[in-house]
Amino acid sequence: MNLKRCAWPGEDPLYLAYHDEEWGLPLHDDNHLFEMLVLESMQSGLSWITILRKREAFRLAFHGFDPVRVAKFGPKEIEKLLSDPDIIRNRAKLEAAVANARAALRVQERYGSLDFFLWRVVDGRPVVNRWRNYREAPAKDSRSETLAKECKKQGFRFIGPTVAYAFMQAVGMINDHEVTCFRYKQLTGEENAGNAGNAEK
Repeated sequence: MNLKRCAWPGEDPLYLAYHDEEWGLPLHDDNHLFEMLVLESMQSGLSWITILRKREAFRLAFHGFDPVRVAKFGPKEIEKLLSDPDIIRNRAKLEAAVANARAALRVQERYGSLDFFLWRVVDGRPVVNRWRNYREAPAKDSRSETLAKECKKQGFRFIGPTVAYAFMQAVGMINDHEVTCFRYKQLTGEENAGNAGNAEK
């Protein structure tokens, strides 16, 4: 059965699986949200497929993206990560991941959960856009700018408005699947996308 998808995954099996099973699906698990924050921040300047191919190595290196364990990393652990050829060996990004783990723990203490802190930017509900072509989607918007500012206040690093927008797309805070994509219909419950073109306001 040939499914109609967004154009961006191309034909790479890993990309297709990510698109079909994860991208745009609302996430509310704190550890998984932390994982996506780290991975999105790691992507800066790189392609997402590069990050996906290193994802399992990142999971091993960051103990399943457990923020409690990552928050305890010090210079010794950073040096060990810098010697791991299977992950992104960028000192600033790795140190940011540790800082972000500590920020995530502070957020959990102040807000009850990372989930609540992040999702309150969209009032706890996915923003559903209606794009015919994924290229119509912006690189950032007012919500991602707000999220980036909120994250910066809490001590998160490498989470600017563009990274924040990509994160919000990935974890389902924003649904940017093309309206003709089968995942758009699954995630919104729409059988027929109907008239499309502009984002819902």
